[in-house]
Amino acid sequence: MTDDLRLGVIGFGLRGDLALTAHRPGYGARVAAVADTDPKALAFATRRLPGAEAFTDHRALLDHPDLDALLVLTPDHTHADLACQALRAGHPVFVEKPLAISVEDCDTILRTAHDTGTRLYVGHNMRHMPVIRLMRELITRGDIGRVRTVWVRHFVGHGGDYYFKDWHAERRHTNGLLLQKGAHDLDALHWLAGGYARQVQALGDLMVYDDPGMRRAPGEPRPEDWLEHDAHWPPGDQRGLNPRIDVEDVSLVNMRLDNGVLAAYQQCHFSPDYWRNYTVIGDAGRLENFGDGPGGSVRVWNSRQSGYRADADAVYQLPAGETDDEAGHGGADPLLVDEFLRFVRHGGRTDTSPVAARMAVAAGALATASLRGGGTPREVPPLDPVLVDYFERGQTKKV
Repeated sequence: MTDDLRLGVIGFGLRGDLALTAHRPGYGARVAAVADTDPKALAFATRRLPGAEAFTDHRALLDHPDLDALLVLTPDHTHADLACQALRAGHPVFVEKPLAISVEDCDTILRTAHDTGTRLYVGHNMRHMPVIRLMRELITRGDIGRVRTVWVRHFVGHGGDYYFKDWHAERRHTNGLLLQKGAHDLDALHWLAGGYARQVQALGDLMVYDDPGMRRAPGEPRPEDWLEHDAHWPPGDQRGLNPRIDVEDVSLVNMRLDNGVLAAYQQCHFSPDYWRNYTVIGDAGRLENFGDGPGGSVRVWNSRQSGYRADADAVYQLPAGETDDEAGHGGADPLLVDEFLRFVRHGGRTDTSPVAARMAVAAGALATASLRGGGTPREVPPLDPVLVDYFERGQTKKV
């Protein structure tokens, strides 16, 4: 294919790798323009994307006469404003997850997409992770019966490296890591369970990264060795953390979904390992993943036996594939980009869902409000049925 889509990228920071994945000159798409307020980020982008135009003002991309779609890869708190600007400009828009940091902002984005008729896609790449797709396949074909409860544990082994040394550590930018980091798992949990959280209750705290002696001074740059993981263990030895930290490093959430499923999500940012463990229990068995990338497996138990039994009734190996470093989230990022490019060209329904993205933010935002409000239960507000219908119909309006 030589008729490449021309992509514009707003923000070339930590998720700039998605832009690099989408850049396939001669094979369907090329990044033609990048905007970022950071000169270093722009210089890096132009080195990795030869020929791409560089701008310090994102509005140059909104008015660009020769772009087919825009990718919004900026920090979370900017998504709502930038996505709405891009949608009003008429470009199909990719917004990195989470869609926004409040329910209200999510609804504004969805309403803008509906009113303008511009295509909206949200980057929930876990829907393309082999482990999630395998679990969904096993659930859909009935291997464990009807899903009744889902338990998710997220061990964020590099939490102090990735999320407490920059803007992620501040509520004004993320609302909280339960939302920012958890939006991935909340969306996947909803997808596997076949419903959305209706009621949430949560507890959480800042337990390890609360020591002011671990933080750098205001205005001091992030340390050069911030990604040298071996140098930052145990977690209490971390230094150079963000000057301001007002988010939690541990969160525990209980949920009741709208289809009656009970679910739980737990997140810890100072564990020694970094992976996700899902346990899905139906009325005829349960499944659990051991590892969430190449070399891992999903095991199914659907016959009765007393006591612990390591030998499951069925074991399904995850594809060997490429590592996260080679392909992004165990191969999910290229598949996510493939789906977005097809969506730009042809429209229609996609495995990712703006409605589901909104519901993941809603669950995370209300759970965060619960944990900061003494753990009192919170009701998740429903989305306008008109918007639900519009997006479920593949972003087409009723005739």
